[in-house]
Amino acid sequence: MDKASIIERINGFLVEEFEVDAGKITPEANLRETLELDSLDYIDLVVVIESNFGFKVKPEDFVSISTFQSFYDYVASRVGEKVNA
Repeated sequence: MDKASIIERINGFLVEEFEVDAGKITPEANLRETLELDSLDYIDLVVVIESNFGFKVKPEDFVSISTFQSFYDYVASRVGEKVNA
C-alpha cells in the first residue's frame, strides 16, 4: 500500500468516524484540535487504525504525533514494518 492510498484511507475514516469536514484535514493541521479529540476519542482512533491497517498501536506512539502529517508518517511506517515482517 503506497502512502497516497494510506492518506486517502485515513482521511476517509476520519471524516466518517469523527464527523470532521474533509477541508479541515491538511498535513500541517493539528490532529487533536481539528478532530476535537478527548481521551475516549483517542481510544476510538486507535481501534479504527488497528482495524483498518492491522497493526497494534501503543499509547506512547501518540506522544510525538501532533499534525496530520506526523500521523500519516506514523501509519505509513507501521504499515511498512508489517509488510516487511
